[in-house]
Amino acid sequence: MPTRYDLDRDALAGVLDGEPRYRVDQVWDGLYRQLAEPGGLTTLPKALRARLDNELPTALAPVAEAADRRGDTVKWLFSLADGARVETVLMHYRDRTTVCVSSQAGCAMGCGFCATGQAGFERQLSTGEIVEQVVRAAQRARDDGRRLGNVVFMGMGEPMANYDRVWAAVQRLHTDLGISARHLTISTVGLVPGIRRLATEDLPVNLAVSLHAANDDLRNELVPINKRYPLSVLMAACADYLRAKGRRLSFEWALIDGTNDRPSDARELAELARTLPLPAHVNLIPLNPTPGYPTRGTPRDGVDRFRHWLADLGVNATIRRNRGTDIDAACGQLAARVELRGRAPG
Repeated sequence: MPTRYDLDRDALAGVLDGEPRYRVDQVWDGLYRQLAEPGGLTTLPKALRARLDNELPTALAPVAEAADRRGDTVKWLFSLADGARVETVLMHYRDRTTVCVSSQAGCAMGCGFCATGQAGFERQLSTGEIVEQVVRAAQRARDDGRRLGNVVFMGMGEPMANYDRVWAAVQRLHTDLGISARHLTISTVGLVPGIRRLATEDLPVNLAVSLHAANDDLRNELVPINKRYPLSVLMAACADYLRAKGRRLSFEWALIDGTNDRPSDARELAELARTLPLPAHVNLIPLNPTPGYPTRGTPRDGVDRFRHWLADLGVNATIRRNRGTDIDAACGQLAARVELRGRAPG
């Protein structure tokens, strides 16, 4: 049975066959603009509301929820119909509210410092399973007196490895939820075919590349897909993307103590950034600890020092606020914690 947000308008019209044609617009507007459950759509007859509640099930069943002490960050662990689990994180900032969504259950990219990568790959998410994460977050933001305005595909999974469903979700978020394309960001560890496809799309979304190393030897170790798409190939695709879109590209750099936070790493990153036709922005991310990766994140003074090195080399870099360390907010951490709690001792 398709879930509520897997349906496009034509499929919804099929569910509403026999009803007046305007019912499709009423239900669609209710789901996407009002962020309502079918049972709450008072413009519909009571019997139809009950039928739609039954025939349009949700995809996400809450397993766990965690919020930081200030309530600025909320993380959910959801179970899907087949038992697979995904995470979604809502983040309130002073001037914006952002949700980080998953595109796969698990991940096949094998980045050892990432809790999701340590867990392995289960399956692709459907378009509806992706969209529903955003709807849930938008509902919670509304309850908090905020408006969800930004979506980043930086949760569990590699978005470019589920390209068709991710892009269908992007179109739905833009057209039906009304989120500006410039406030939608797709992240990748470096799947070059996906970057090249994205350069041909009509919506000017943002691209973020999880780089983490600026030489092939280290990146092969940290991000194994680099063996298939080495830095020379990846940077050529990034350059072509910039020429096609004219949009700012960002590099994600998770700082790992004594691994990629040295002066030589800053110099290599600056040299790489200078090969692009437009300046790249670097997001520095203090690595959240994960049980399966023994190396710790760079201490805060080392993060500040690395940013200053980049600035001296002419690279625009900001430090991402480390959100929700106390609630396992990094990808895969809450799922791993819940799984460990559920295991019988022995």
